[in-house]
Amino acid sequence: MERMVNIAEACIYFEELMREVVEKHETIIVEQDGQPRIVVLSVEDYRRLKAAQLRSPWEETRREIHARRRGEPVLPPEEIIWEMRKEQDAELTGLP
Repeated sequence: MERMVNIAEACIYFEELMREVVEKHETIIVEQDGQPRIVVLSVEDYRRLKAAQLRSPWEETRREIHARRRGEPVLPPEEIIWEMRKEQDAELTGLP
């Protein structure tokens, strides 16, 4: 959940806001002059966001496939593409 507060409120109630952010995983957006300026979020939420940024979409997909296959290895993308090309070539040439 996120909540917007103005900068004066944030200064006066910072300790309370910090407690809400940590305990309730609430996100606080601080605005100044009617414009959002900063976001206050827990370190845990921040680290989760950073980790998500660092993972590539392919790596995420591989993790999901791996989980669905119950631990069976997942081929690297190059091998999957190579296998797909072999299948396409076989279809085009009519060879098994």
